[in-house]
Amino acid sequence: MVTMNDFHKITGFEWEIPRKTRKDLRVGIHVFASQEMLLKGLKDRSFEQAMNAATLPGLVGEVVVMPDFHQGYGFPIGGVAATQLSNGVISPGAIGYDINCGVRLLVSSIQFEQARSQIEILANRLFQECPSGVGAKGTISLTKTEMDQVCREGSRWAFKHGFATQEDLELTEDSGCLEDADPLKVSVNAHERGKTQLGSLGSGNHFLEVDVVEEIFDKRAAEAMGLNTGCVCLMIHCGSRGFGHQICTDYVHDFQMAIQKYRIQLPDRELVCAPLNSPEGQAYIAAMRCAANFAFCNRQILANSARSIFRSVFNGKVRNPDLLMVYDLAHNMAKFENHIIENKQIRVCVHRKGATRSFGPGSGDIPDRYQETGQPVLVPGSMGSSSWVLVGTQAAMIKSFGSCCHGAGRALSRSQAKREINGNELRSRLQGKGIFIKTGSLSSLSEEAPEAYKEVDEVVQCVIESGLAKKVARLRPVAVIKG
Repeated sequence: MVTMNDFHKITGFEWEIPRKTRKDLRVGIHVFASQEMLLKGLKDRSFEQAMNAATLPGLVGEVVVMPDFHQGYGFPIGGVAATQLSNGVISPGAIGYDINCGVRLLVSSIQFEQARSQIEILANRLFQECPSGVGAKGTISLTKTEMDQVCREGSRWAFKHGFATQEDLELTEDSGCLEDADPLKVSVNAHERGKTQLGSLGSGNHFLEVDVVEEIFDKRAAEAMGLNTGCVCLMIHCGSRGFGHQICTDYVHDFQMAIQKYRIQLPDRELVCAPLNSPEGQAYIAAMRCAANFAFCNRQILANSARSIFRSVFNGKVRNPDLLMVYDLAHNMAKFENHIIENKQIRVCVHRKGATRSFGPGSGDIPDRYQETGQPVLVPGSMGSSSWVLVGTQAAMIKSFGSCCHGAGRALSRSQAKREINGNELRSRLQGKGIFIKTGSLSSLSEEAPEAYKEVDEVVQCVIESGLAKKVARLRPVAVIKG
């Protein structure tokens, strides 16, 4: 059992669980959080899971835990870990079931005062025309050949079919496509689940959110992103739907045999893994990239739908109703990246689960537009709280494998939130604050109540004080669409 005595304080917002704390740890754990967050975090298994993760073969550096941490499947949500290519492993549980769940931000030149009278209409249209909910079918149904193309091409498929601009690709992480995805490594069940879901939001914590830029903190970075005080934005949060979930399910099952084959000892079977250079590991990587590309394309199709809705609602009412890309980034992914470990640059496999890249200025892996500022880091809050736009830093490259928090992080389990929070009352309360809520399920709304999450401002303060990111803008929600 983990206690406060296991933590060594580095700064007010950085803590370490040393490697020597447990005999089976291969590396230490670096936690970014306030002391109050640590104390609350001891109530679940987040830190125990982080210590278990620190036993994975081939780890380098430290296991990193972000301030939006909470208990996950095997590996804590908000966790980051890197393994060597030569003797390291890949673990589906350290990536998550919703592969390439991520966030996209688009911005308009529409001022909120111009749009105020149309926000409810806009929310209704987004809810009607952007499918959401458990098992929802998307706006595009794919043939087997088309599904394979999406798996290989990601957002490039959307571009070829008129659903994306060149700028959309340039401002998406990895240009919206991971190379070497192989549909042959994906099960028939996964293909069947995915082929009808392209262009759909899903359920759970996924959403479309209409926001207003409430305050700018870094004028230069905001200008690079096209953000101005008072302008209307759209945030999209979703992933690979049932397709990615089935891929993770399949390989978690297959890896139960892999750990026996390769004699890998684990303290938790939910951390099942396979060597990176093994046939099993290579197969999962190829399948994971299919799901990642599906998710990039999915957010692109949703963005295209939202653009059409914005034009329809605001045409003739404002000068320019277009939505332009700010950035799209993943927070459930394994990526091959170069990082400095013990004063040497090495290529590693970075697992990020509920954590997003936060690459600093000058990185060759971010768009030209953001070379001077660092890449945008998008941190959604909850339905009733602010969302944040940050930028990555060089300090993050040193401290956290270029990673940052991905949201507020749960404070209550879904079942507890449903027991304690009435969905109808919650909707009335939020609408009383000027936030239009559209949802297909009041029960699902209860699960995602603001009080079910940590205070996003406190989470952001932790990463700012630790140097993992810098503030650019705070956004205020005015309409939320959920499944």
